[in-house]
Formats: sequence, structure tokens, C-alpha cells
Amino acid sequence: MNEELRGDAGAAPSLVIIPTYNESENVGRLLETLMASYGRSLDILVIDDCSPDGTAEIVRRLQERFTGLHLIERAGKLGLGTAYITGFRWALRRRYRFILEMDADFSHDPASVGALIAAAEGADLVIGSRYVGNRVNVVNWPLGRLILSKGASIYTRLVTGMPVADPTGGFKCFRREVLEQIELDRVASQGYSFQIEVNFRVWKKGLRIVEVPIVFTDRTVGLSKMTKENIREAVWMVWMLKLKSLFGRL
Repeated sequence: MNEELRGDAGAAPSLVIIPTYNESENVGRLLETLMASYGRSLDILVIDDCSPDGTAEIVRRLQERFTGLHLIERAGKLGLGTAYITGFRWALRRRYRFILEMDADFSHDPASVGALIAAAEGADLVIGSRYVGNRVNVVNWPLGRLILSKGASIYTRLVTGMPVADPTGGFKCFRREVLEQIELDRVASQGYSFQIEVNFRVWKKGLRIVEVPIVFTDRTVGLSKMTKENIREAVWMVWMLKLKSLFGRL
């Protein structure tokens, strides 16, 4: 894996990790919004999987203006799970207090980052939840996509017993100590099942998970990264996690 690392981590207590692949239409505006909103209290790490549309070049240009903006360029499209694991390791080496996950397409509202960090003062993992309190806070999704997502959440809870209303959500905030405990080398999932697996490992450690309501707005530009392979992986991964847990192999 060929990685290019630009910049050194600053003194910000929080880092948001943003994986990207072909997000040139969104990434510049998102980064400018985050920096304008949070300034030196938040650093940003973009992990780009060799986007052919110039996503990384946009980030490099913005690095000239924002000292808290960092970039890892990977050699190819290596997957969401490995991107986040790479970002987690980068963050742990630099001792950030809070480490966040966030999508690049504005489906996660930058204005909610502060709420997730605030909630993490009293929790180990905070999930920005679309379904907390039996409400559905999703905008612009077709009915089929909503049924698939909500059904996956119910299926995951039934199989694993994990009391999380939105286990596939990707807008999250971890305390550093949590990521130090969950043995990142053992996380095997990619795609959306990555979120389920990490949540499950945190829960099985007996750590405190809190969900805070967010409004999820479907992207207006660019293409979704959801694939049939992601769905198939999530279907069998929950059973794999349950069996590993039962036999002490998690």
C-alpha cells in the first residue's frame, strides 16, 4: 500500500476522519465548512483511495490554507474499513482525545459534529443515529433504500442482541481509549458491516454507547458507494460476530 502523508497533527483535541473516493464535487465545500465552524478545535484527516476525479488535489490545495488539514493518499480503492483502520492508527499515534467518522457527501451535517463531541464527554462511543427513539430522521431517500436500512438495523439487533438503534450509521465519535481497547488488527469487515463490527466489539467490551439523533440527508451530487457486495457481507457478518463471541474468538 502506497501512502502519502502530508502535514503533522496539530494540537486540536479532536480529529474527524473522512474517507473519499471520487468526491471532488463535495470535499472542498465540506472541508471549508468544517474549518470555518470549528477552527483549531478540530483537525481533519482525509483518506483518499486514488480518486481519478482529482479529490486529493482539492485537499492539497486547501492544505495551503488550513494547518489542521491532513491527507493520506492510498494506491487504489482499498475499501471503507481499511480506510478507517488506517485513520484510527494515525490518530492514536498522535493522541487525539476524540476521533470521529464522517462521510464526505454532506449526508452527515457538519453542524452536528460538535454535538457528537459533547456527548462523548460522558460516553465511550457516540453514534449519530437516524432511528433513535423510534423516529426516522432521513431526508431524500427512496422508500426501498429506507426499508433496506431500517430492516438491516432490526436484523442486526435481533441476531446480535446489541442494543443500538442505528448500527450501520457512519457518523460517530470515539474516545481514544476505546480504539486502544478493541484490537484493530482483528476487525475484518469492509463496507457498511464495518460499522456493525466496530460497534459490536465496543459493546462486548462493556463500554458505554450513546446514540444522539441526527438528520441524515441523502447526497445531492456524486454517486453512492453502496454495493450488493456490501449488503451480502452485512447479512453474514452479524452471524459471524455472534458465533465468534459465543466461542470466545472475538
